[in-house]
Amino acid sequence: MNSTAFTYKKFTNFDEAADSILRMMSKMLKINTLFIAKNDQKTNEIVKVVNKEVLLKEGDKLPFEETFCKLSVDHGKNVLFIPDITKSDLTNALNVTRNLGSGSFVGLPIFYEDGRNYGTICGLDTEQFNLTEEHVELFETMSSLLSYCLELDDANRQIQTLSAPLVPITKGVAILPIIGNINEFRLEAIIELALTKSGTLSLDYLIIDLSGILQINDMVSSSLLKIVSMLRLIGVTPILTGIRPDLAIKTINMNSDLSSVQTQATLESALKSIGFRLSRE
Repeated sequence: MNSTAFTYKKFTNFDEAADSILRMMSKMLKINTLFIAKNDQKTNEIVKVVNKEVLLKEGDKLPFEETFCKLSVDHGKNVLFIPDITKSDLTNALNVTRNLGSGSFVGLPIFYEDGRNYGTICGLDTEQFNLTEEHVELFETMSSLLSYCLELDDANRQIQTLSAPLVPITKGVAILPIIGNINEFRLEAIIELALTKSGTLSLDYLIIDLSGILQINDMVSSSLLKIVSMLRLIGVTPILTGIRPDLAIKTINMNSDLSSVQTQATLESALKSIGFRLSRE
């Protein structure tokens, strides 16, 4: 009996999901160009696009008022389908129609959960195409899925912030407790937070507490060295605290060179090492 192997792909953010959705739809629909546009009510920007023959490119921008996407947003939560853009009163006077010359357009807004508009998911072709009920359902389903991905992205960013909050202690000193597992996405967020806040707060010392890290591997060790090196480059002295015995053993077994990094067992000892004393009234 023959079997077919399917490759499972895990998406880490909205962009990856959007790209995969457009590529899948392109295989199912006889439409030259499928794209996702983002708008701020002033500018419409193509953020993801799949072409059979190039009509649009990622990064293309137009004034929002002059786009088919604006018509789709105005149309509301239903699919807008224009079989012939040269004959529709909605599109025949637009510059984009004159540039294309002919064709069809289909579009549907993508909304955040609170009702704000993110942008649109659209299909465009210089040749006319037909749109079946199944095609309409496909656009509706993918719009809903993208809305869900937007919410997951937003929730994930909030979680990352909560799981690595930078807390100022006094002038020039702050603590960055790292909680949970570190992946590539979290690493970039933590590095950006550490560097940005260190500059904003004019830090001399940043105490990085690792007691909340669930596991350590090669990536975590190299990530710590990367953060430490970057902080030193901007004149901040990093101090690592909370390295548990199991984490220390794994670090040694992986031959990670943390010997040049200042470490302390606890937050209290780290503060004492830079001249602070804790006392009760």
